[in-house]
Amino acid sequence: MTIFAKMAAGYGLVGSFIIVAVTTFIGYKLAEVIGQKRMGSAFAILLALVIAYIGGSIANKQLDAGIISSASKGITDVVYAVGSGEEMKKYAIFGGIGILGGGMMRDFAIISTAWGVDPKNLVKAGLAGVLSLLIGTVLSFVIGVLVGLAFGYTDPAELATIGGGVETFVVGPVTGAAFGVKSEVVALSIAAGVVKSVGAMIIAPLIADKVKLNSPSAAMIFGGLIGSTSGTAGALAAVDEKLVPYGAMVATFYTGIGCLLTPTVFAAALRVFIH
Repeated sequence: MTIFAKMAAGYGLVGSFIIVAVTTFIGYKLAEVIGQKRMGSAFAILLALVIAYIGGSIANKQLDAGIISSASKGITDVVYAVGSGEEMKKYAIFGGIGILGGGMMRDFAIISTAWGVDPKNLVKAGLAGVLSLLIGTVLSFVIGVLVGLAFGYTDPAELATIGGGVETFVVGPVTGAAFGVKSEVVALSIAAGVVKSVGAMIIAPLIADKVKLNSPSAAMIFGGLIGSTSGTAGALAAVDEKLVPYGAMVATFYTGIGCLLTPTVFAAALRVFIH
């Protein structure tokens, strides 16, 4: 463990790749147990969420014990401590997770999917692809607002943030920051986006044949309706990995449209109906 801790602390990105690889391997093995190997990515994400929760709890305990000085970043603050007192050595074994899971690597992964796209297939989606973007964005926002109302939220800014979160877990925080809403509402919007992503990954492989999710055009429409880039990519990877670039490309536009319209047009419309 000490050898791994030194490696993970000294070469954070390498250590994080090992951790993610092991988590993904276990996720796919769990999916095989129930005979649904295509749902491996969804199981891996669920497992990662559990690990993140446990890591955050450990970080808080280490903070209370005085081992670390901050636990604001959750699992990335966890250290492997060797020795005691002034001779204690600390290794940030999950430090690389903050880099691998950060915005830079995320955006790189999204942009890289464009290399697998055939422009001829993009043209085929045409009007259907554009309409799916608009319908998916509006529908997700409305569902989020209705869920917020059901849980007792009445402030338009908070409802817009929750609605944005249902669009994607990127739009929610962007909208929340624009209106300065409470951090717990922003956290709720992120949670809503994560639930949507995981739900898409689980359901898509089960209904793919019935809804004919088997072509680039269908993948682009699917990406426009679902919106979440991670959810779309994970779902299409479980159906047919060749469809991932098409769905992810449209889903990326979805996030941009959501960030543009939600704090402005959608929020303004919401204030008209909710005083």
